[in-house]
Amino acid sequence: MPATDLGYLLHKNPARAQSFELSFGQAHVFYPEATAERCTAALLLDVDPVALVRDRKGPSGEGGALEQYVNDRPYVASSFMSVALSRLFNAALGGRSQERPELAQQALPLVARLSVLPCRGGEAFLRRILEPLGYRVTVTPHVLDETVPEWGQSRYFTVTLEAHTRVSELLTHLYVLIPVFDDDKHYWVSDDEVEKLLRHGEGWLAAHPEREFITRRYLRHQKSLAREALEQLIGEGHSSTEEQERERVRNEQEASLEARLSLNDQRLRAVVDVLQAEGVSRVVDLGCGEGKLLRELLKERRFTDILGMDVSWRSLELATERLHLDRMSELQRKRIQLIHGSLMYRDQRLAGYQAATVIEVVEHLDPPGSRPSSACCSSSPGPSAWC
Repeated sequence: MPATDLGYLLHKNPARAQSFELSFGQAHVFYPEATAERCTAALLLDVDPVALVRDRKGPSGEGGALEQYVNDRPYVASSFMSVALSRLFNAALGGRSQERPELAQQALPLVARLSVLPCRGGEAFLRRILEPLGYRVTVTPHVLDETVPEWGQSRYFTVTLEAHTRVSELLTHLYVLIPVFDDDKHYWVSDDEVEKLLRHGEGWLAAHPEREFITRRYLRHQKSLAREALEQLIGEGHSSTEEQERERVRNEQEASLEARLSLNDQRLRAVVDVLQAEGVSRVVDLGCGEGKLLRELLKERRFTDILGMDVSWRSLELATERLHLDRMSELQRKRIQLIHGSLMYRDQRLAGYQAATVIEVVEHLDPPGSRPSSACCSSSPGPSAWC
């Protein structure tokens, strides 16, 4: 078979590029190469951060949070990628091909490449999940900042998977596992997600050594949904003593891992120490969010004038609640003020402050030359070729 028959499986013509409107932006499908020897299909997402807020279906006020405007979602493979795979390649995901039905059930030499995949757990976790599925996995880690190597590695990787498998199996694994690696989803998880997991996990998830881990992350750690999914997946008897012990160990390992990965407390303490060392007494926290740094500043009497500013009204409301401003003493209340505003504009209300912090914002700013997220899948005839 010519490699261009991949187009019959994906239901996308290799001869032309196509674009599709999605609620969060645009998806583009095109073929960088399409020959009889090798064919590559690429899916490129152009996620619109403003659309993420405009169409947000989360709890009241969440859509206005700054993190919904400024984040890594436009540049990484996340649950947005899973949604695009489902919408654009639905027939291929289900193992159907009207023109080549026999080809849809045939194992092919395939290669899939995810350009920027966020993974909470690192390379070891990637391999722990992917290798039992029969993939040859190549992982390229990305540093946090090439200009500051001492910052170390980020949680982003370029991942290449190679296997002799059906296109439907490859797409199914990607659909389920991309948000598992990211450990996040951009939409609410409810009962229908259990049905999706069972449907797309049929034939492989029940036998996977990390099925409990995959299930919990896919369902955003909602215990009741995870329990329901596991009971349907492998039966009521899955909670044997040995199984429970393995789950307990995994939970401890995950908690330990996440504790090591979280540098938030250390970062807050380091900022307070620097401000104290510089003799600062009047400080403004730009993009203060829910007030984590403000709370630390209030603990130190040195800081006599503390200002928190955020673009999100909802974040300011949460900060007011969590700092218990309504129950503060009058003297303490005079030390802190919350205002609505953006650090992208000049603001006279910030005049006179000795220092400004941006610790909840700076890591979300896009570096120059950032590119949208992409994934590609290729096909070629013969076991010696790659796709």
